[in-house]
Amino acid sequence: MSGGARLLSVRGLRARITLLATGLVAGVSLLLLWLAWTLVGDSVSAVPQMPPGTLVRVDGVDVDASALADHLRAHARDKVLLFGSLAFFFVVAAAAILAWTFTSRVLRPLREITGAARRLSIESMGERIGPIRSKDELSELAGTFDDMLDRLQAAFEAQRHFVANASHELRTPLSVIRTELDVTLADDDADEAEFRRMARVVREATDRAGQLVGSLLLLARTDGAGLVTGEPVDLAVLVASAWSAVDAEAAKRSIRAEFATASAATFGDSALLERVAGNLLENAVRHNVDGGWIDVATVAGPQWSTLRVRSSGGLLDPAIVPELFEPFRRAGVARTARSGAGLGLSIVRAAVQAHGGSVSAEPVVGGGLSVTVHLPALR
Repeated sequence: MSGGARLLSVRGLRARITLLATGLVAGVSLLLLWLAWTLVGDSVSAVPQMPPGTLVRVDGVDVDASALADHLRAHARDKVLLFGSLAFFFVVAAAAILAWTFTSRVLRPLREITGAARRLSIESMGERIGPIRSKDELSELAGTFDDMLDRLQAAFEAQRHFVANASHELRTPLSVIRTELDVTLADDDADEAEFRRMARVVREATDRAGQLVGSLLLLARTDGAGLVTGEPVDLAVLVASAWSAVDAEAAKRSIRAEFATASAATFGDSALLERVAGNLLENAVRHNVDGGWIDVATVAGPQWSTLRVRSSGGLLDPAIVPELFEPFRRAGVARTARSGAGLGLSIVRAAVQAHGGSVSAEPVVGGGLSVTVHLPALR
C-alpha cells in the first residue's frame, strides 16, 4: 500500500470523516448531474415537432427537421455531461480538501486527549489536559478525562500509602515470631517452660497478624464499594450484640457503660453494620481509661437512623480528629498502639459510606471521643 493510500486509510477517524463527507458530496453531485442531463434532454424533446420530411435551412443548407432535433438533443446532453463532469471532479476534490483540513482542526482536542493518555503513567499522574478552546462535546470529554485522572491519582496515592502502612504493620508481628524462634532454637539449654513462653509470644503475634489481615480484607470489601445485598436492620439490636463481645473487657477495667438504645431501623448488610457497631464499641473500650465511661445511644429519625458512641479517654487535639478515620491511625498517632490494627474507624467510614450514610467525630471535653453515624432510615 502506497503512502497516499495509507494516509486515506479508513483506520483513522480523520480519514473516515473525510471519506464520508467526500462520498456524500460525490453522491449528491452525481444525482444533480444526472438530473441536469435528464432535464436538458426532456427540454429539447419538448420542442414542437415538425411534420416528417420538413426541411430546415441551417447556414444555407437544407436539413431534415427531425434529424436536427436529434442532433440538438445530443449536443445539449454532451455539453451538460462535459461541463458537469468537470464541475463534479472539482467539487469532490474541494470537498475532500476542506473536509480533511477542517476535520484536523475539529479533532485537535481529541489528539490532545489521546496524547495525554499515551504519556500517562504512574510517574506522570499529575499531567492534565486542561481547558480547551472548543466548548462542545470534546471539551466535556476533556473535563471528564481530567476528573478521571484526579480520581486515579488519588487512588494510586492512597494505595501506596496503604500498602506501605500495611507492610509496616505486618513486619512487626513477623519480626517478633522470627526473633523468638531464633533465640529459643539457639539456646541448647531451653526447657519446656522456655518453649511454652516462646509459643505464647508466637501465638499472640500470629493473632495480631491474623486480625490485621482480617481487617484489611474487610476494609477492601467495604472501601468504595456498593452494597450487594441488604435487609432491614435495627441498630439497637446490633449494639446489644456488639457489646456482648467487649463487655468482659470493660468490666475488667471498671468501665461504666450507659445505653439509650431505642429502636432505629435502617436497610443494609447486617454483617457490615454489626462490624460498624463492634468497631466503635471496641475503640471506646480499648482507648478508654481505667474506671472511665461509655455512653451509647441510637435514635430513629424521619430521614436518618443515628448511632452515637461517646467515651472517656485521653485528651485529643481537634485538628487531628479527622485523621482517626485514616488507616493505621490510633488516637492521632500512627502505628504506635499496642493493640488493634489501626483500621477500626477506617472500616467504619467505608462501611457507612457504602450504605449511603455519613460518620463524624469530635473530641469530648475533658478527654475522650464522640463518634456519630448517620444511616438512611428505613421507610
